[in-house]
Amino acid sequence: MTRCSLPLSLGRIKDRLLIKRPTTMPSVKSACSAIIGIVICISVPQLCFGPAQAVFGTTPNIKHIVIGRCFTYTTLVQPGLRYDCEEIWRQFEKAVVQQSSCNVTEEHYFEMFNMMPEIWPCDRFLFWSKTRVLVHSYAAVFRHFWTLEDTLVGYLFNDLVWCGQEEDSDFDFNVCPAWSTCRTHPVYSLWKRASQNFAEMACGNITVLLNGSVVNAFNKKSMFGSIELDSLNPQRVNYVNIKVVTNPEGPHIESCSQGSILELIQILLSRGFQWTCTDSDLALVILQCVQDLNHPSCQMLANNMLQQKDLTST
Repeated sequence: MTRCSLPLSLGRIKDRLLIKRPTTMPSVKSACSAIIGIVICISVPQLCFGPAQAVFGTTPNIKHIVIGRCFTYTTLVQPGLRYDCEEIWRQFEKAVVQQSSCNVTEEHYFEMFNMMPEIWPCDRFLFWSKTRVLVHSYAAVFRHFWTLEDTLVGYLFNDLVWCGQEEDSDFDFNVCPAWSTCRTHPVYSLWKRASQNFAEMACGNITVLLNGSVVNAFNKKSMFGSIELDSLNPQRVNYVNIKVVTNPEGPHIESCSQGSILELIQILLSRGFQWTCTDSDLALVILQCVQDLNHPSCQMLANNMLQQKDLTST
């Protein structure tokens, strides 16, 4: 990986609340933290762009999930690819177990990433920040696009949590620290390397989808702002196409001409990138309206489209 502080920006789990079932009863303090987190997300959803902190430890059955996803990916999603799923798991396990839960660097995953090289065609790279649900709906409809979650490593580890423990040769299924605890958190280190690799592969025309309904739609401390943007190569990328979309109900805070988007444009200019920026892309607005056809702004859009159709047919 939804974007707040740097560790909370990872997400490929970044816009979703993750509450894991404990293998043992959590402490009263942990339970209260989880309840408070749920209440905050319900009452103040703007605070929940990042994932909730892992309270109950490594995702149960993580080995079966990862290996199963690997076979699904290589059999159904990208059947032309050949990977050793069992060995990928062994290298992942080797990187994490018998390590302090705050002592796993990107280098620990070196062998695992070496086993899963991928090359994607140009003009298909889709980056995002604070737009998790919409961006994946967009990629699902317009199959031309690929996000980090569509790569093998993204597919394997999306929405999972993990950490090891020095004193035991197994994952810690009871408690994993919050990502904000350390910069060498095992989950953060993996997503940091995956995001950097994805951005370094990017070529041709790329697209960035940002949320204009939040302050700092472009955040220099987010995964996109701190890792992916810095890893883009202006010699390989022709255009950075920024798409800013607001929620149908608002608020309308940022756009191509105001807010943090202007800072992003200045960074692109300083690094020699060519760029475009679009507010309220019609395809994205329609995708949002599919979720709530009765919203006044969606009804207005439908009426305008019908009027235009009538004008063209007369």
